[in-house]
Amino acid sequence: MVDANTENTPRPTAEEIADILRKRILGGELKSGERLPTQATLAREFGVERGTVRNALQLLRADGMLTNARKGSPPTVSRPQQHSVPGAQSARSILGPRLVAAFEAQHVYVDVASLTGETLLTALGEPLRKVYEGALRPESVHVRMMVPRLGENVDYPAPAAGWGHDEKLDEAIRRRGRIQWDAQRTVLVGAFKGLRDSGVDASFEYRFVSGVPTRKVYLLNRQEVLVGHYVPDRIEREIDDYEDADTVELVDVEGFETEMFPFQRSNGEDQAAFVDGEQAMFDGLWKHVARRRQT
Repeated sequence: MVDANTENTPRPTAEEIADILRKRILGGELKSGERLPTQATLAREFGVERGTVRNALQLLRADGMLTNARKGSPPTVSRPQQHSVPGAQSARSILGPRLVAAFEAQHVYVDVASLTGETLLTALGEPLRKVYEGALRPESVHVRMMVPRLGENVDYPAPAAGWGHDEKLDEAIRRRGRIQWDAQRTVLVGAFKGLRDSGVDASFEYRFVSGVPTRKVYLLNRQEVLVGHYVPDRIEREIDDYEDADTVELVDVEGFETEMFPFQRSNGEDQAAFVDGEQAMFDGLWKHVARRRQT
């Protein structure tokens, strides 16, 4: 443990913390699939701010040694990739490249049904960068997104003991969801304003539905669908301002790690029918069920 109480002892950098954790992983002290301590715990161990710990975890994530290295859940040591279906990949791996390919079209249409906007926000980074650099130049980009209505006591994320056992925790979880969505929405709206400023006819629309989705669905240019099933589990999450607890056990899902299965209209009649069916379902929900505002 780093001695954080000695004034003359320099605090370790993010790179140095990453090296220490890397050695623990390679040496077997931290095993595949095992969760690391929380950011707060690591910050205390190394005597640094949480921001330094987050930077260290991002370095390990870039090396492929960690998954879920972000605020909100302790990261885990990566497992070797094993895909049960050819072409299936985690949302983190598959969405960026598929969105880049979709943005090669003259007119881009992306429809999304998911739990939050976090994965979309991350996956859009690469195609947007290529547009700004001029490597991709679509005339129009239109994205529609359906997310759960905020403030409801949904199945996940939810307290592990169930709603109603701890009013403070219940409100903290609902508040966490509102803050996350507001932040994601603000960045997404700003990104599409940037596209419009660069000369692209761009729009980002979002609507709300009741309950939580059991699947993450991306429809790309009405030609391809990526489908992933959310798998609920008991997961330790950081909940800000909740009785100074480092983490709280919730029933939740790991959106970034959701395994997604690709289907394309060009891959035969069965896949074409599946894509068309998914698109028809999304269009129906968008038109008749989803709402523009919270109700």
